[in-house]
Amino acid sequence: MIKWIAAILGYTYYRFAGAIIGYFIGSFIERKFFGVNGFGQNKISSEEFELNLLSLAAILIKADGKVLKNELNFVRTYFISNYGKVYAENIFSKFNIQIKNEKQNIQKITYFFKNRTRYETRLQILHFLFGVANSDGQISSIEIEKLSEISNYLDLRLPDFESIKAMFIKQADNAYKILEIDPDASDSEVKKAYREMAKKFHPDKIRSNDPALKKGAQEKFQEVQKAYEIIQKKRGN
Repeated sequence: MIKWIAAILGYTYYRFAGAIIGYFIGSFIERKFFGVNGFGQNKISSEEFELNLLSLAAILIKADGKVLKNELNFVRTYFISNYGKVYAENIFSKFNIQIKNEKQNIQKITYFFKNRTRYETRLQILHFLFGVANSDGQISSIEIEKLSEISNYLDLRLPDFESIKAMFIKQADNAYKILEIDPDASDSEVKKAYREMAKKFHPDKIRSNDPALKKGAQEKFQEVQKAYEIIQKKRGN
């Protein structure tokens, strides 16, 4: 926002050249004082991000009124594999507190992510939560409802929600759902959809050194590639 205001002011006084100078000055001010990091818009610490992520996981795990060991182990293993045992154990001890906390506010937590992370990062958050729900081998209707609610609060598009959902819940037309197209789409439409989805879910879109986010992005990218290959094979291409 600041860079655009500076660009407008620059244009008012010095026309096009002033707009360019104002834009770059505004961009510098945003980075210097408001910060942008790998998670998205406003600068946030890794621990702040992870604890809010754990809070969402806790909300999802408790959605059906029971806390399953498989789900807890999934979260614990996820953090150990991505952050190392010592750091993960510290985070997971705080996660246990989150599980017992009955006052978690889903709107407040999702608002944190919606306003402080990039869209691609929020897609990865949803992908992680689907993994939590699927850790016992199935995703219940109650968990789907809660995931849909979280997705809405994260301001994610419905086709993106359905695409990620199709990566976990197997159905006949999954490949088409992952690419966000109908089964009667033409070959050229399939190819176009694949390119758009591959671009959207490419790991490079996750501007972060966080290993968990990068791993999740790679998994989604591979699912998109697999969906395209399945469709091509079915069509004899």
